[in-house]
Amino acid sequence: MSKKFYLLFFVAAVILSSCHSRRAAMRGEPGEIVKPDASIAKKYSEMLGVDKSDIQNGRLYAFIDQWMGTPYKFGGLDKEGIDCSGLAFLLEQQVYGLNIPRNTGLQVAIIKRKYEEDLKEGDLVFFDYNGKKFSHVGIYLQNGYYVHASTTKGVIIVKLHDPYTYKYFSRAGSVMDVPVTAEN
Repeated sequence: MSKKFYLLFFVAAVILSSCHSRRAAMRGEPGEIVKPDASIAKKYSEMLGVDKSDIQNGRLYAFIDQWMGTPYKFGGLDKEGIDCSGLAFLLEQQVYGLNIPRNTGLQVAIIKRKYEEDLKEGDLVFFDYNGKKFSHVGIYLQNGYYVHASTTKGVIIVKLHDPYTYKYFSRAGSVMDVPVTAEN
C-alpha cells in the first residue's frame, strides 16, 4: 500500500477521534459514588452556585450532562425526546440503581416525604400543573436547584424557588427502594 493511503488513513483516524462527544462518560456502577471529571465539577459548581468540592457524585452529573438540552417529548425515553417522568425513571435507575415506576402519578407513591430544607441529591420534587395533582416531576440536586424535562426548553436545571415553577410545587421526598412490578 502506498504512503498516500497510510497518510489518508491516519488523517481520517485523527479527525474521527477528535469528533467524539465531549459529554462526560458515566463511570462506575449504578449506586456507586465516583469522583466527577474536573470539567464536570467546574461546570456544575458554577451552575449551582456551590464549591467544586460539593460536586461529588460523578455519575449524577455525567448523566445530567448527557441529557442536558434533550427536547421534551411526551412518553419519550431517548435522546430524541424525553418527558419528566422518563428522565426521573432513567436517572434513578442509571445513577442510583433504583427501579421506580415510569409514571409520575406512581412515582409520587414511592417517596418518603421530606420538608424542602431536608432535600438531598436524587430526591424527587413534584408539581401540580394545570390543576392536575403531581403532573410534573424533577430531581433535586443541591443548593435549591433541580433538573427536569421542561415542556418548552427540554432538559434543564432551574432553581426550585423560580417564580414561575415554585407556585406549582406540591411535594418532595426520597425514593424508597421498592420492588418493580408489572404495573410500575
